[in-house]
Amino acid sequence: MSLSQELTELKTSAVARINSAADDVEALRVKLLGKKGELTALLKGMKDVAPEERKAVGAIGNDVRQTITSLLAAKKAAQDAEKLNEQLAAETIDVTLPGSTPTIGQPHVLQQIIDEIEQHFLGLGFKIIDDTVDSPEVETDEYNFERENLPKDHPARDMQDTFYITPEILLRTQTSPVQSRALEKHDFSKGPLKMIAPGKVYRRDTDDATHSHQFHQVEGMVVGENITMADLKGTLLSIMQELFGEKHQIRMRPSYFPFTEPSVEVDVSWNEVTPDMSPEDIEWIEVLGAGMTHPNVLRMDGIDPDKYSAFAFGLGPDRFAMLKYGVDDIRQFYLNDVRFLSQFERKGN
Repeated sequence: MSLSQELTELKTSAVARINSAADDVEALRVKLLGKKGELTALLKGMKDVAPEERKAVGAIGNDVRQTITSLLAAKKAAQDAEKLNEQLAAETIDVTLPGSTPTIGQPHVLQQIIDEIEQHFLGLGFKIIDDTVDSPEVETDEYNFERENLPKDHPARDMQDTFYITPEILLRTQTSPVQSRALEKHDFSKGPLKMIAPGKVYRRDTDDATHSHQFHQVEGMVVGENITMADLKGTLLSIMQELFGEKHQIRMRPSYFPFTEPSVEVDVSWNEVTPDMSPEDIEWIEVLGAGMTHPNVLRMDGIDPDKYSAFAFGLGPDRFAMLKYGVDDIRQFYLNDVRFLSQFERKGN
């Protein structure tokens, strides 16, 4: 059989195979036209064709190649169109079905507590300091400790296990440094300083159900003339009742903090207090520390303690959230479990 006849038979066979191909057109193309394909193998026989016949045989070979190429392209296009139609049919949207309501996110429960605290103190005329310039998380030893009446040899430094970056730079252990930065900029000719400073703080604590190496604080301070412990108690009672309810009360117990004198621990009643309730029936839980700002702290910040007095307090949003919602493991707030966090829907949502 001559090469011309073999090429013609291959063309007839290829047309039939392509037309009947159900899938995998690419594999059929390689089998027919690839480097080791059937057409390539036949055309290797051109060397044995008489010189006067090579032009005619070559034309037949080109015709076979073009025919197979065109048919393969048409077959692949038809198969692609069929697959697309099947996909479109499967993905058809029934516009008569009722729409689904998208899930709307909400602020984290700790942010909700912080927002409540901020809104309350804004209503009392306080300003909020939470920018990175006046409330940096990477702080100097001077502002974090020394300006808070804690010189380098002070034993109370052991109360706060600190992340040091260098001997003089650290991750702040409290939001108290914001007080000093605020006092440096405040103009007392325009009135007293009333501020709160929410933010994250860091301590070398072992994480467990009630401790975390990172947690939140809201520092508060009022500096002016004739500021008294009564002002402090009224301020703290107002925020506790805002968070826990108007029938809850607070009590203040003597304590020690290097940056306040006198210092107090503040408890809030776990149960609601009524006029006919005896003191023995009230359940108290410690929630924060506070006190009258130490004269040394005011003096180091350039404030005359003989003319001005001040009180300061530190609120713990993480602990407040645990108490308010009965959460017994602080780590739950940081695990990003949507099932847990979605329970705490913001008021008004």
